[in-house]
Parts: sequence; C-alpha cells; structure tokens
Amino acid sequence: MRNPIRDEVAIVGLGSTGFSRDAGDKSCKALACEASIAAIQDAGISREDINGIVASNEPGGVSPNQMAATLGISDVTHFSSPTAVALFSLVDAVNAIFSGSCDTILMYFTYQRLPWNSRSAASDPFRRYSNLGTVVPVPETPNPSAAYTAWASRYIHEYDIAREDFGRVALNMRANAARNPLAAMTKPLTMDDYLNARMIRDPLCMLDMDIPVDGADAFILTTTEKAKKITDNPVVIHAATVGLVDKNDEDQLPDLSRHGQHVVVETLKAKSDVWLDDVDVFLPYDGFSIITLGWIENLGWCKPGQAGTFLKDHWDDKRGSAMINGRIPINPHGGSLSEGATRGSGHLREAVEQLRGSATEDRLVKDAKTALIGCGGFFFNSQGAILKRL
Repeated sequence: MRNPIRDEVAIVGLGSTGFSRDAGDKSCKALACEASIAAIQDAGISREDINGIVASNEPGGVSPNQMAATLGISDVTHFSSPTAVALFSLVDAVNAIFSGSCDTILMYFTYQRLPWNSRSAASDPFRRYSNLGTVVPVPETPNPSAAYTAWASRYIHEYDIAREDFGRVALNMRANAARNPLAAMTKPLTMDDYLNARMIRDPLCMLDMDIPVDGADAFILTTTEKAKKITDNPVVIHAATVGLVDKNDEDQLPDLSRHGQHVVVETLKAKSDVWLDDVDVFLPYDGFSIITLGWIENLGWCKPGQAGTFLKDHWDDKRGSAMINGRIPINPHGGSLSEGATRGSGHLREAVEQLRGSATEDRLVKDAKTALIGCGGFFFNSQGAILKRL
C-alpha cells in the first residue's frame, strides 16, 4: 500500500500539564497554553517558527484561532479541529506538513471534567457555567458506555471468560501509572479491589472506564529534514491510519469479528516495514478495558478471546503489570484508566517519551526504537500509528 509520508514527519517537542481530578481555577485555555508553551520550549523553537495549528475537537476545548491569538502565533497557513481522539489530529497534522500546507505544527489537546461525566463536576458552578452548550447524553442511548458493556457481555458469552480478564487491564494500568509523575490515579490496586468495585453497568465496573481529568498535552511536529537540524532525537511517524466499517454505530455492529480496529491493523501492516517482532513499546487504547483486549487480539498478539490469558501469561509479578516476552510494556504511562482520559494523547506522548529516552528511569524501555499505538475503540474512531526513533 502507498505510504509516501513514511518517516517524513517528526515530533520534536512535547509539553504536558500532568493530569488530576481538579486543576483548581485553571481554565481549558490556561491548560492548553501551559502545555503548548512547554512543547515549543522543548522543541527549541519560537512561536514565529509555527505556521500550523491543530486542536482536537474536545468538548469545552480551545479552537486554533483562539490559540493563535492567545500565544501570538501569526501567519498560520493550516489550522483545523479534527474529531476527538488523538490520532485523528496526528493524521491531519502529518498530511498537512507532507503536502506543504505548512512546515511546523503546534498540536494540542485539552481536557476538563465536564458536568456530564463527573458527579462532582456537575456540582461545580464554574464547570456548569463554562460548559452550558455541552450536550448531555440520554442515559439509555448506546453511546458510549452502554454499548461497550453490551459488547463486553457478548465477549464473555462468546469466549467463556471471567471478569478477571478485564481486571488485568485495570491492574496493569494502575501499576504503570504509579511510575508516571503525570498520572492522576496512582493508588495501588488489587484484583479484589477490582472485583469489589462499584458496578456501573454489568459487566463493567468503575475501574473498567477511563478517568475524567483536567489537563493538557501538546506536540510540535515538523518535517524530518528540519527535525534533524533542531534536535538530536526526533521521533518519526512511520505509519498512521484510521479505520471504519459500514456498520459503525454502537448498536449496528453485527459482531466483534469485523470493525474499525481490523481496518486499522490491515492498513498499518500494509504501510509499515515493521511489525510485532520489532515493537519495543505497545500502547493500546483503554477508554474501556474491553477495548484494550480487542487491540491485543486484533493486532495479532494472540487469538480472539485469549487476551486475558495473554496478559496472565506475560505478567511480571515484580512490576505488577504485563511485560510481553519479558521486555515490552503495555501502556507504561498508565493509560486512560489511570493516567487519565486523554483520548489517546497520553499514549502518543508516552510513545515519544520512550523512543527519545526521556521517560522516567523506572518506566523507561532502554534503547526503544519502535512504538505501536492502537488508538480509539471499535466503532467510528479506530486509529493506529507506528512511531520510530530516527
């Protein structure tokens, strides 16, 4: 399959506020600016070098024109707000740079607990006021938690698995988050804690669902040619794609045998020179624990229905988390279940941190060269990317 952008665009700057359940009096704009300024400084460039802005279209987020005005970024030749979930923005940014629409992009993601996803946020007058336009989902629609609980039930029925398979996903993320200073949830978690956690919608409990947080991530992207001149450790986008099938609504998917993840996997394999044997860091999405099991199976680490057993077989008791073949961590930053619900920007940031060797020592994969990201869920937001150290 054609992939002319292969290794032609690089990430050269990172910035993050870290994530918490409450960032105090900081607005979404303040958080986005803090992360963006940190990314610009990390890249060693100035705002005058930026001529593209890509902002994830998050509820309550900050538009590109607002960011340009706030940071004083002038003469912008590409700006967009792709659908939320991080790799939509990454694909847009890579294509914009490769096509010549712009040379250097500021890409950022900002999050704030909103009234519809947190009881305490709904009680906060500031959050209610600042998000008056937010659409509150009807409780009995299948979008999104009801759908994933239904498919989790289907998964249990089809493969005769126990809830402990979901629990291992949660335990893996929490143990890894304890080694990540940006993470919101670091309290140790046991399987008993998981099995006794408050049930939200059977069979998924509170610990199966990502944690709403306040915070922001930002990235600087540019051409690989330019990246080599401004940093010693650029990370290139080797391949990136999104995936969709015709039955892409939560209640219309016929079964688990064919959905967006499968399209992503097939396309990534066709576009890439590397695959599972070459991977040093694996970052599967975990907005719901069932999604992570799906990525493990659909990427080919194991057969359908065997992801829980796969995690158990590759479990490192000392670390309290999975290490594939004793060397490949799964979401070493703690993922959405414990670092916080970053819609995949945390997964992307961790891939870059690992590949350029800037992750904290206790979670660093030494000499990592390749990271595989499976982002988004089953339906209308499946995405994937392979990043490489140049």
